[in-house]
Amino acid sequence: MPTASSKVTSRRLLSLLSLLQVRRDWPGALLAQRLEVSERTVRRDVDRLRELGYPVQAVKGPEGGYRLEAGSELPPLLFDDEQAVALAVALRIAVGTGAGIEEAAARALATVRQVLPSRLRRRVDALEVTVVESAGRGADLQVDTAVLLALSAAVRSAEEVRFDYRSAAGPQDPRLRPARRVQPHHLVVRGGRWYAIGWDPERQDWRIYRADRMALRVPNGPRFSPRHVPGGDVAAFLSARFKGSDSTDTWPCRGEVVLDLPAAQVAPFAGDAVVEELGPARSRLLTGSWSWAALAATLARFDTEIEVIGPDPLRDAFATLSQRAARAARPGT
Repeated sequence: MPTASSKVTSRRLLSLLSLLQVRRDWPGALLAQRLEVSERTVRRDVDRLRELGYPVQAVKGPEGGYRLEAGSELPPLLFDDEQAVALAVALRIAVGTGAGIEEAAARALATVRQVLPSRLRRRVDALEVTVVESAGRGADLQVDTAVLLALSAAVRSAEEVRFDYRSAAGPQDPRLRPARRVQPHHLVVRGGRWYAIGWDPERQDWRIYRADRMALRVPNGPRFSPRHVPGGDVAAFLSARFKGSDSTDTWPCRGEVVLDLPAAQVAPFAGDAVVEELGPARSRLLTGSWSWAALAATLARFDTEIEVIGPDPLRDAFATLSQRAARAARPGT
């Protein structure tokens, strides 16, 4: 049975290790001040970390100090509660990313889960997440772990949540508007962002919210009867909504053009478009967007001659775009 003294020492070692990980060099006096102990105690704790396999080096200088170096072997890993939960959450996401590390991530998650205290294991087990698209460049997974766990728990228990929502334009004063309500059905990672998919009982429609913009209120609302998203496929439903479609996973505006570029140069930038090679310097492109103007602008970025095969609304969009470009090019406009 661990004594009270050993528990204090273990917590202090965790704090010391965390400090050493966030800064290259630490003067001994500053470490003692941060840990609220004597410099002699810091020296003893450093020795304990060395015995555990952590390569803590002494730093010479007027103040003296310590530095955590990279080691040749993996020492026992020590995490505080929030670090342990964050690691387990990250591993659970990695299992579904399709990045080729699923098996290793699953084994690592099982290892971490096995050594977690029961109070932390319950928090991790409560997290249910669907990964529908792996994170790309510019991905942002910076969401409060407590928000993710609370949303996941609400999905599992089918409880309505109340929350304030920060718009893309900036924060809003929650005193100026009542809290939003939604019946959460899925917690999803797409393109490196977290989304909550739920049914809005007031609007009688499905809604998608960025989890990093949600400030949950307590307690949760009443229980609800779970529904199926339209089509029954969460990934397809989310993709369709991002394309501006309420039903199928297709762009509402689709057009066909011929570009004076070889298919090999077009394909890397074509996204989900269909590219067909027509010759050494020509290719056919069938693609879509949420509006005709956006489709015309997207095609213009290829910086080559464009022949519109159809439909007419795409030709009209190019005409409008050219008129706007001509006006923008005039001096003094």
